Amino acid sequence: MIRLLASVRDCDEALAAAGAGADFIDLKEPRAGALGGLAIERIREIVAALRDAHPVVPVSATIGDYPADAADEIDARVDAVGTCGVDYVKVGIAGGDARAQRALLARLADSQWAVVPVFIADRGLDPALVEAACRLPFPALMADTEDKRAGSLFDCVSEAALAAFVERVRGAGKLVGLSGALREHHLPRLALLAPDFAGFRGALCDGARTGVLDPDALRSVRRALADG
Repeated sequence: MIRLLASVRDCDEALAAAGAGADFIDLKEPRAGALGGLAIERIREIVAALRDAHPVVPVSATIGDYPADAADEIDARVDAVGTCGVDYVKVGIAGGDARAQRALLARLADSQWAVVPVFIADRGLDPALVEAACRLPFPALMADTEDKRAGSLFDCVSEAALAAFVERVRGAGKLVGLSGALREHHLPRLALLAPDFAGFRGALCDGARTGVLDPDALRSVRRALADG
């Protein structure tokens, strides 16, 4: 079964998502961008609450949206988020040129934290960059989108390219995740691709992705994922 990653912004949403059956809890601020970062103290607060109430649920957190050539800012933010006790630190691979992105991947691979690179796929996926990441010791790789108003991941990347991404990442022995304005009507297409997990925010909210997480909506998505 494809596991459900639910993006949440505070303790109430985190506990509601875990209680409704989310397989991963992902900490981010949707009002601050695709991978908008929460304040460090907020991340610590949410992690503490989850460890107390749902100690086995894996927790990830984004660092915020940075271009690949913002090396110092990215390094500092990865360290700050990692010290909060999350299981995974998510870092977007976007902006800059291919050389800057490769340099970023190499630097992240040397981090003391379990970093998950997230390929921002609004203009497609670069197979050479994905290949480079697959050769590095990351626990997982993801594909996501930046402009949530421009459509879903399926509007940005062909299903053939997504299938190749999933196959290559899994072949490298890593978990593979897909995200990007995904809704329930995308689930049959997701089932064919069969990533290890799929990330949701807007589909779990009462209204837009900047709204409040609805546990009933999460349960509905999770049931649909289970049904394949």
